[in-house]
Amino acid sequence: MQFLLRSYERFAALVHELLKFGIVGAVAFVIDFGGTNLLRFGVELGPLSSKALATTVAATVAYLGNRWWTFRHREQSGVAREYILFFLLNGIGLFISLIVIGFVSYSLQLHDVLSYNIAQVIGLVLGTIFRFWSYKKWVFLAAPEIPAAPGVDGIGDVHAQATR
Repeated sequence: MQFLLRSYERFAALVHELLKFGIVGAVAFVIDFGGTNLLRFGVELGPLSSKALATTVAATVAYLGNRWWTFRHREQSGVAREYILFFLLNGIGLFISLIVIGFVSYSLQLHDVLSYNIAQVIGLVLGTIFRFWSYKKWVFLAAPEIPAAPGVDGIGDVHAQATR
C-alpha cells in the first residue's frame, strides 16, 4: 500500500512541476515568439539573430520563474552554478531552434512569416523537451530524500515481527 501511495505522490509532484513549468514556459514563449517576430519582421533583423536575441530575454524570464517558482522546493546548489548551467542548456535548446530556422530559411529558401513561424514552433517543441529533461537532471536538483523511520514503510514491521 505504501508503494502505491508513494507512486501517487511522485506522480502528483511531477504533474505539479509540469504545470508550473508550462505556465513559466507560456510566458517565456510569448516573449520569445513575439520578440522574434518583432525583431525579424518589424525591425528586419536576420532570422537567426532575431531568434537569438528574443530567446536570451525569454530565457532570463524563464530562469527566474523556474528557479523561484517551479523548482523552488528542489535543492539549491548555488545561483551562479544554476544560472551558468541554465544558460548553457538554453544555448543548446536555442541551437536546436536555430538549426530548424536555418534549414527553413537558408536550405529551403522560405522567407515568409508562416514558414518562419512553423520553423519556430518545431524548434521550440524540440528545444522544450530537451530543456525540461536537462533542467531536472542538472540545474534544479531533486531535494535529497529523507530516509523513512523503521516500520514506516512496512518493511521494518515485518522485520520486527520476525525478530520477536
